[in-house]
Amino acid sequence: MNHSEQRTTTEAIDETPVPSTGAAPEAQAAEAPTVEQLAEELAQARAEAAEYLDNWRRAIAELSNARKRMLREQADLSAMATARILEALLPIAADMERAFAALSPEEADNEWVKGFRLIQYNLQVLLENEGVIVIQTAGQTFDPELHHAITHEEAEGFAEGQIITEVARGYKLRDKVLRPSLVRVAKEKHNSRQFSHEGVTHT
Repeated sequence: MNHSEQRTTTEAIDETPVPSTGAAPEAQAAEAPTVEQLAEELAQARAEAAEYLDNWRRAIAELSNARKRMLREQADLSAMATARILEALLPIAADMERAFAALSPEEADNEWVKGFRLIQYNLQVLLENEGVIVIQTAGQTFDPELHHAITHEEAEGFAEGQIITEVARGYKLRDKVLRPSLVRVAKEKHNSRQFSHEGVTHT
C-alpha cells in the first residue's frame, strides 16, 4: 500500500461514527425527579396510608360494635327465657304456701308434709339462685310498681297508704317485677260525727 492509499484508509476510519453509550448529561438531568415531585409523592403516599388506617380502624370499630350488639341480644333473649320459666314456677310456689297455711297442727307433723316442705325449700333456693327476690310488704307504703291493692279500707293503727296485710306474695327478678304482691291497703279514716251549722254534734 502506497502512501496515498494509507492516508485514505485512515481518514475513512476517523470518519466512522462512534455508537453513543448513553444520553447526554443534560437529558439525564431532565429525567430525574425534582425535590418538589418527591415531596408531592410522599404526601400522597402518606394521605393514602392515613386513609387506609382510618378505614381499618372504622372496620374494627364496626366489628366490635356488632359483636357487642350480638352478645347483648343473646343476653336479652336468655334473660327473657329465664324470666318466662321463673314466672311459670311462681304460681306453684304460691299454691304450696297456701296449702301449708291451710294444714292443721295434726297434719303438719305427717311425713308426707315434711317431704313437700323439702320440695318447697328446694324450689325457693332455685328461685333465689336465679336472682328472684320476694317483694317486701310488712310495714311498707303501697307502691303501685310493686304492689297490687285488692282493697282500700280503714284500719286502726295504720296510716293512709300503708299496707295492712299481704294476701299473696310478690316477686322480682333483679329490677323486673315478675309478680306484684297482692295487698290490703289502709285508707284515710272519715269522722263519723257531723257538725250542724249551730255547732250541735250529730252521730
